Amino acid sequence: MSDYPVNMDVKPEVTAFFDPDTNTISYVVKDPSSDACAIVDSVMDIDYAAGRITTDSADKIIDFVQSNGMKLILQIETHVHADHLSAAPYIQEKLGGDITVGDKITVVQETFGKVFNEGTEFQRDGSQFDRLFKDGDTYKIGSMQGVAIHTPGHTPACMVYVIGDVAFVGDTLFMPDGGSARADFPGGDAGELYDSIQKVLSLPDDMRLFICHDYGPNGREIRWETTVREEKATNIHVGGGTSREVFVKMREDRDATLDMPRLIIPSLQVNMRAGDMPPADEDGNTFLKVPVNKL
Repeated sequence: MSDYPVNMDVKPEVTAFFDPDTNTISYVVKDPSSDACAIVDSVMDIDYAAGRITTDSADKIIDFVQSNGMKLILQIETHVHADHLSAAPYIQEKLGGDITVGDKITVVQETFGKVFNEGTEFQRDGSQFDRLFKDGDTYKIGSMQGVAIHTPGHTPACMVYVIGDVAFVGDTLFMPDGGSARADFPGGDAGELYDSIQKVLSLPDDMRLFICHDYGPNGREIRWETTVREEKATNIHVGGGTSREVFVKMREDRDATLDMPRLIIPSLQVNMRAGDMPPADEDGNTFLKVPVNKL
């Protein structure tokens, strides 16, 4: 059993928003006893080929929060995503809500600040975010207390956010037939990922787990909710007591065959800035860099 403070009697209301372009699931999680809510892993739309940013996905979440009379307390980023752009600053302009991430964002910023040749003007201290969470830090969403769990391996800054009987696991785990996330990005580590997954699997069996991505393996319909019990029993990468050694070999062999995510270059530059674009030039134009042979 986990040593983290967990209250399974609290049953948050969770509404999912699926983005088919990036196979990302964003969430609104509401306190059942108040109007307080949080948004988890929002998406800003990008037509990469055209260099065009739009807000349709974020607007759907904003409309949902406003039409249901909710008050946004937190915008939670489970990690620095490599497959979609965060809409957190845009949503903050409309609804408020502190933008949060794990405190190891500084490691990610240091790594990718060099990859993208950001220079000394790019702050690598996490100051672009409103709140940085360490392992075991607690927070409030209305009457609900949550706890942040550091789960590195996919990235150094990955966190799982537990709120009542739900946990938002980011890319640490996928649905049982999807397995686990890759661990070959700079700062990733398959052994650390295995250890992090064991933290998640030590949570109560009835804990509801909400994942960040689903790709519908073998043509099944898209899903995003599972349980600790189901993952422990049937996850194709870690279920049934898979050993650390077996997992690490499987993960490293598999990662060696994978292409880079389609949106990794714009996503990292934006998300390490808490969803903001790089600074505009003197004419007000914004540009994203393409590092050659760096990823």
